[in-house]
Amino acid sequence: MKQLITLTFFLLTFTAFAQKPCEYSANVTDSIGTYKITNEYLMSEKNFAGTSSYIFFALAQTDGLPTLNLQLIQKSKDFIKANCFDKNSKVFLQLQNGKVVTLMHIDQENCGTLIRDDKGFDNRVNTGIFMFLKDNFEELKKSPVNIMRIKYLTTTEDYIIKNELTSEMNGKVYKPDTYFMENIRCVE
Repeated sequence: MKQLITLTFFLLTFTAFAQKPCEYSANVTDSIGTYKITNEYLMSEKNFAGTSSYIFFALAQTDGLPTLNLQLIQKSKDFIKANCFDKNSKVFLQLQNGKVVTLMHIDQENCGTLIRDDKGFDNRVNTGIFMFLKDNFEELKKSPVNIMRIKYLTTTEDYIIKNELTSEMNGKVYKPDTYFMENIRCVE
């Protein structure tokens, strides 16, 4: 009986601390090199006065170089201002431990694509690829993210990162503050 209780306790402890497996939307190795990217993950969602804004993250690794793919989707019947990425764009992540992690945009200007849907909404989709700085990559494994600041070409926006987010879009529950703690190992 003691062995059964010990075994049950061990399995419960192991299950509680086990990491979930990495899930990739692409994982390719060929003669050119290797590329893998995690599934997109909702980090921020704003719905106000008929305008919606979503930020998704995906971690990628190209031939050993980890990057963050950030996708901004805006939807509105009103005019949507273009938030462009350029060589000076950055993502700043303030961690719960007080440290700030900076990610640098690749040298490629991008203002996204504007698409009009059949319901009369304008949808702007913009994707930026950001590189991690070597000295603060490890910090993302240790502490949750509190605030995200995105520096675009002409403006800067701040986002409060929630510890739990139930999406109005799909009803799923996300935990954006621990995104890096849970997933950065997938691109090491």
